[in-house]
Amino acid sequence: MVKKSKYKPLDFVIDKLTNSIENTSTGEVFDTEVVRLVLKDISQVKKTDWQFDWAKELKDKTKEVYKLTTENNPSIIQGLISIEDKQDHIFMHLIESAKFNKNKDKVYLGVPGNLVAYACKVSVDSGYQGFLAFDAKTALIKHYQ
Repeated sequence: MVKKSKYKPLDFVIDKLTNSIENTSTGEVFDTEVVRLVLKDISQVKKTDWQFDWAKELKDKTKEVYKLTTENNPSIIQGLISIEDKQDHIFMHLIESAKFNKNKDKVYLGVPGNLVAYACKVSVDSGYQGFLAFDAKTALIKHYQ
């Protein structure tokens, strides 16, 4: 019997590896910051603009939620990530680009890549050599191999 995972599979594609995020129409590059999302920031995360329930993630004390913003405009969240320290690796529960950074009309490239890179940095800083785990959706398994 196959044991079901208690984690939701993630559905995200790293569209481009960048050192920051890049405007899709102009090619302009913007430096980014990844900072912890705290309860007072949750008003910036409108339920209608996000697929996942980030308030619920934020309330789960086993997880840490981080937001990606540009240095010049920290009030606009480009993407969010929820991670958990598993004592030998970091587990990525959720990752999501802002509504305006999804699909073919996205404003910026590099949001998921920056968030995954940050999770890897947390793993390195925790002494886990960059180990990061997540459950991929079936269609994306080959993409991440």
